[in-house]
Order: sequence, then structure tokens, then C-alpha cells
Amino acid sequence: MCPHVRPDTLTARLVLPVVGLVLAGVLINVGFAAWLATRRATTAARERQERVAAALSESRVALSPAVLDALHALTGSHFLVWNPTSRQPGAASFPAEEQAAITNEMLAAAIEAGRIEIAGVRYSIGVARAQGVRPEGVLVLTPQKPTLAATLETLWPVLAVAAGTLAVFVPLALRTTRSLAGRITSVERHVDRIAAGEFGQQLADAGSRDEVDRLVAGVNRMSTTLASLRTSLVTGERQRLLGQLAAGFAHELRNAITGARLAIDVHARRCTRSSETADESLAVATRQLAIVEEEVRGLLALGKPTAAARGPVAVDDLLAAVRDLTAPRRDHAGVRLECEVPTGITLLGRPDSLRAALVNLVLNGIEAAGRGGVVRLTGTSADGRIDLAVEDTGPGPPAAIRASLGEPFVTGKPEGIGLGLAIAKAVAEDHGGTLAWGRSHDRTRFAISLPAETLKGTSAVHPSRPCA
Repeated sequence: MCPHVRPDTLTARLVLPVVGLVLAGVLINVGFAAWLATRRATTAARERQERVAAALSESRVALSPAVLDALHALTGSHFLVWNPTSRQPGAASFPAEEQAAITNEMLAAAIEAGRIEIAGVRYSIGVARAQGVRPEGVLVLTPQKPTLAATLETLWPVLAVAAGTLAVFVPLALRTTRSLAGRITSVERHVDRIAAGEFGQQLADAGSRDEVDRLVAGVNRMSTTLASLRTSLVTGERQRLLGQLAAGFAHELRNAITGARLAIDVHARRCTRSSETADESLAVATRQLAIVEEEVRGLLALGKPTAAARGPVAVDDLLAAVRDLTAPRRDHAGVRLECEVPTGITLLGRPDSLRAALVNLVLNGIEAAGRGGVVRLTGTSADGRIDLAVEDTGPGPPAAIRASLGEPFVTGKPEGIGLGLAIAKAVAEDHGGTLAWGRSHDRTRFAISLPAETLKGTSAVHPSRPCA
């Protein structure tokens, strides 16, 4: 096994089988090369021996020791003149001490076996008959290399190439698989974080766009989707709880407002009977109760969806109603309110909820503009959409909450509860639109943008004129 590679890792499962296959291929190649080399060496030796024997058979040169030594030097084989009827062989290319140990009985047995061992060296034997002055038999003794030595001599190039291949392949395979395993491990850890609830985080890919990168992209999409689903779930649950709270709070406020209005009406009738002039303070109190009623309607918009049917809403009347309802708060704060009518726009919607949303936006604008500031209320139609907008000269929302404006309980006011924009957003979404905001020319603009489906029809648009 490769060092430092655990058998249960991806690296081991990828590298070890490949290394095993390479080793098996090398062994098979070496075995085949050894068999082929041995066979070729044996065949070559036999053919060389036969050629020498054939040459001797055709030669007419006397085979003296000097001639035999010359033939030995040329061919590498030993030669021995042999006469089966004599007790000792004749001339030979062997050294004298080795030749002395050779007998005709040994040669006869060796010729029958096809091989002989002299002085620890094995020879294969070939028989030739020279055609010299005195025809005589000649034994051609070709030395045989040891099988292992011959095989290694033939196989060492193959083994060297195999060893070099493994020396390069194994580290390269380890590096490649460890890199792949590292990328997969990072995906595994990322999935573990997602399983632990850490949604929305993104894992960087390697840019190769291979299967692992596609897996990373899929996991990133899953993380983003889960983060979005969790946000939607939390928002939905918070909206549900907020709706329950708003509905209960609005119910209690509505009962209190009804009682206060009845008491004011009774007191107003008594004052009328006892005095020639009406008490203006009662009218102010009535208007203040009207504003509270609009805020209660806004709270109801955060609760369960209203069952009121949609109908035609004249934007001119809607803006005028909002202007009149917010007049006491505007006068008290010292803010100038501008509204542009006529607009000539009529839309399909729920007038009570739209009025409540705009009242909340105007009240926020009055508070943001401060004494001496200006709030502008407009209604425009362009590109098939209707924008009911409120602009103020205030500094705009704090930077810390700008990304979460419109969410319940998000506010930059020290004593605010963060429901005004939530009410406006809920009304806009109930009408299929959106609540958007922005800063331009030192003014803050909040707009309820409604789609073309809410556009019922417009009359001739007259030039706008401010109203106060």
C-alpha cells in the first residue's frame, strides 16, 4: 500500500486499483518478454550452431589446434575433433587442463543428450563432419548462459521503464487524487454546514467546470434556495404572528375609537344647544380620531386579507382625503403639504386600505421633514403603471436599516414601532404592486407602484396644481 494513504479514503480507492492494474500490466509484460527472450536466445544459439556446423561440413581445411582456436575466437563456440573409435578426443579449442578431463564416453553421452558441462560451464552440442585431408567429426560446443542471467539481461530495459513509469505515475496520481479528494472534502464540509442550518454561504469553485464544479454549483444553489426558503418561512411566520397581534390590537382600538367618537358626538350636541358658536376643539378631536381610524385600518391590512371587494377609486379623491386627514398633524408639526390634483386617474382597488397606506407614508414624511419641511403627495401614471408617491425633504432612513425597510418592527425612530412601512408594503402587495423608495435631489421618495391591471381608465389630464 502507498505510504500515508488510509485504505478508507477516496485517494486509496482511486490510486490503489490503478497502481494495481499498472503493476499487473507490468508483470504480464515482463513475463511475456522473458518467455520471448528465452525462446529467441535458444533459437538464435541453435541457428548459429547449425550455421557453424554447416560451414565446417563444407570446409576442407585441416582442423589443427590453431585453426580451432581461431574458430573459437570468431564464433565464441568451442570445437573438438572427435573420433568415436578412439579413447580420447583429438584436437580441441579448450585449454589443456579442461581438455584432459574430456573422454569419449562423456562425449557420446553428451551427444545423445545434446548438452555437456565442462569446468562448470554448460554447452549445447552440434555435430559436423569436416571434409579436409582426413575427414573427421567435429563437435561444436556453444556455451549456454544461465537462464536467470539471460532473462535479466533481456528484461532489464523493460523493468527500468516500468520502474520509471511507476515512479512518475504514483506521485502524480496521488497528487491528482488528493486534489480531487480535497475538493470533495470541502463540498462535504459545506454540506455539513448546510445540514447544521448555515444556509446562504457559497463555496468557490475551481473554474474547471468539471463534475466536482458542477456539484459545487448545485450545492451552492441548494444553499441559496434553502436560505430563501428559511427567510420566507420566518417571514411568513412573523407575518402570521404580526397579523394576529395587529388584528387583536386593531379590534381593541376600534372599540375605544367608537366609544370616544360617541362621547364626542354627545358632547358636541350639548355644546351646540348651550352655545351659539361651535367648539373648534371638538372638530380637531374628531379629525384626530379619523387619523387613528385610518391607522387601525392599516393594522387590519397586516392581519387576515380583507374581504372588501375592489372597486373604482378616483386618485384625486384619494389624495384629497389623505390631505384632509393628515392636516392636523401637518399643522402641528409646522410642515407644508403639497398634493398635485387633478390627476384624472381612476384605478381598481380597495379605497380604505389604499388611504390607510398613504396616511402612514404621509405621517412618516411629516415626521421626517420636521418643522419648516415640505411633504409632497402625487399620483402619476406612466408605462401602464400607477405610482402613488410621497416625497419629503427629510434626511432619509438611517443607513443601518435601509436594506430591511418595509419589514415589520424595523424603524429608525426612537419611539417608533416600525409598522407604517409594513402596512404600506402589505397594501401594495395586496394590489399586486410593490413599495419602493429612493433618494433624489435631497428628497426621500416612497411610492406604491401598482400594475396596469389596476388601471381602470383616465380622463383628460389637467395641469397639476398644488393644494394645501
